[in-house]
Amino acid sequence: QVQMVESGGGLVQPGGSLRLSCAASGSIFSINAMGWYRQAPGKQRELVAAITSVGTTNYADSVKGRFTISRDNAVNTVYLQMNSLKPEDTAVYYCNADCLAYGTIQYTLYWGQGTQVTVSS
Repeated sequence: QVQMVESGGGLVQPGGSLRLSCAASGSIFSINAMGWYRQAPGKQRELVAAITSVGTTNYADSVKGRFTISRDNAVNTVYLQMNSLKPEDTAVYYCNADCLAYGTIQYTLYWGQGTQVTVSS
């Protein structure tokens, strides 16, 4: 019913920038919160940033001041602008969205497939 497609990962040098995008598509009636998580090898998946439908944001302490989450409700897309990247930011980044699909009565959390971000010189 709902698909999440991510783009924008890649290899970047320390101090560089990347912008991730994630578009939700399908039979979507409404989207509540959207967010980005990441998972490094051997570690648990962790919250990076989240944004509500009215634009309230929340960030992990490790990325505050460097990453910015935003969304465009007209196209059901969430973005993550990542600046001043560090090697410890290397991980697979996953987006998610809390969606109410047509024909359903409760919100369901949908996930993207993940995109690799590697920060290395």
